[in-house]
Amino acid sequence: MVNEIKNLEILANKIRNHALDMTSEGSSSHIGSVFSIADILACLYGGLMNVNPKNYKDKNRDRFILSKGHAGAGVYAVLAESGFFSTELLKTHYKDGSTLSGHVSHKNIPGVELSTGSLGHGLSVGVGLAISAKLDKRKNKVIVLLSDGECDEGSNWEAMMFASHHKLDNLIAIIDYNKLQSLDSIENTLNLEPLTDKLVAFGWNVIEVDGHNVEDISDSFKKASVFLHKPTCIIAHTTKGKGVSFFENKVLWHYRSAKGDEYENAKNELIYNYLK
Repeated sequence: MVNEIKNLEILANKIRNHALDMTSEGSSSHIGSVFSIADILACLYGGLMNVNPKNYKDKNRDRFILSKGHAGAGVYAVLAESGFFSTELLKTHYKDGSTLSGHVSHKNIPGVELSTGSLGHGLSVGVGLAISAKLDKRKNKVIVLLSDGECDEGSNWEAMMFASHHKLDNLIAIIDYNKLQSLDSIENTLNLEPLTDKLVAFGWNVIEVDGHNVEDISDSFKKASVFLHKPTCIIAHTTKGKGVSFFENKVLWHYRSAKGDEYENAKNELIYNYLK
């Protein structure tokens, strides 16, 4: 178990390293958002999901949708590390002619289920995939990772009502609750609290976890997988920019990419974290 946890932490660090390089070289945004979900992505692709790069279109595969598509660099990074395509392709991210767009795209990218970025769409599509699986009597799970800011979108709450009504226990939503939106805090923009109570009122099972503790994340996913007759939402309490001290809890790093000394200092912190 200790080795499994360490491997997941190493994978999360690799995701952050790749994303730092990608956003810096391509001058793209959202590094804080990627770092926020790196540990979650590591857990999902490090063993929690039934996905296989050699047969990534298997109809019985688990389906993952990154609804917060602006953090697509993290998905590209974990897919490359998981063998879906070469890590060399990551060097083209956000550059002219590249298939690796800033917001995650499924076009010609093995392992990406849906192009996203228009916030509030991912969960609705996930609900459709989940009910389709039910109708076809397939056992696969559908996992949708949302940002807290996109919970401002009414389409998410419509999807939540639908999922509960149809008892979609094969659907797991994960909310990256880092408490920051693009320009300010969640509290100052449109307060979500009491978030757990709202989700329970909408008929969902709710589990709250430390979104940077890979053991907690893994345990919560396993719990979610055995709930019956209700969808589950995992509220992952995270820190935007987690892993680099001067990124953490700073709205600035929603749009800024690290250059020069900022890049070098961030890289050094990630190397230190890897060696700990």
